[in-house]
Amino acid sequence: MKKRKQRVKVKQSTEATATTVAGDQKPVTAVANPRLKPKSKPKTQQIYKSTTCSSSSSSSILNTNILNKQLTTTMMTTLSPAFFRIDALELAPKLLGKYLRKDDVVLQITEVEAYRSSDSACHGRFGITPRTAPIFGPGGHAYVYLCYGLHTMLNIVADKEGVGAAVLIRSCAPVSGLETIQQRRGLETLKPVLLTGPGKIGQALAISTEWSNHPLFEPGGLEVLDGPEPEKILIGPRVGIDYALPEHVNALWRFAIAGTLWISAPKNTLQPP
Repeated sequence: MKKRKQRVKVKQSTEATATTVAGDQKPVTAVANPRLKPKSKPKTQQIYKSTTCSSSSSSSILNTNILNKQLTTTMMTTLSPAFFRIDALELAPKLLGKYLRKDDVVLQITEVEAYRSSDSACHGRFGITPRTAPIFGPGGHAYVYLCYGLHTMLNIVADKEGVGAAVLIRSCAPVSGLETIQQRRGLETLKPVLLTGPGKIGQALAISTEWSNHPLFEPGGLEVLDGPEPEKILIGPRVGIDYALPEHVNALWRFAIAGTLWISAPKNTLQPP
């Protein structure tokens, strides 16, 4: 199948990447592009194949053949609660290639990090508080928190009720609703900077902490949908958890789809398993 090339003029913008985890890290303020004006009507019917992006100087090329799968909304089915109720370290790589859907936006998950109950980098280490209570719920619910008052971080709760484990969604690739994503991000580009970083995912989905504890296996609202399993993955240590114990800082609990550029920095710490 021939790759379709599309050149996009990138408007000047001020952009910052939120690289945090289901723990804590120094934030970087993201500023929306004041020149970007909302389009009159987003293309809600425009569906892409699984996507990646490669850059050539100042232009960007949308590669629609990373997994070589034809996608339509009718092919996407909601996952069952049982899918999520396993150890976070087992769930994390299984989420790669799956889809997040909210409104007209569909994103394919390309990078995740696992956080277990005994993990000194996990919010579960604080015990049950008003903020962390959702992470102790049953697997398949959202755990959404605000990082330093700036970035909305989406985690998918794992395991059984009371365990306190989750998987952070670090990066995604756009599948549908590209114009809506660009408007929400204040960034008109097809480059990976659009969705490589956990704070960017929350912004692209337009979620707040009110979505915390939302069931992701029920139709409507925010859903996790089934998707193709990637042929190869990469693994590495998680990002920005220097406060954790050494064994957890060095644990290879970060997972990404091999062969895609829709991965957040740093990339050089990711290797084949």
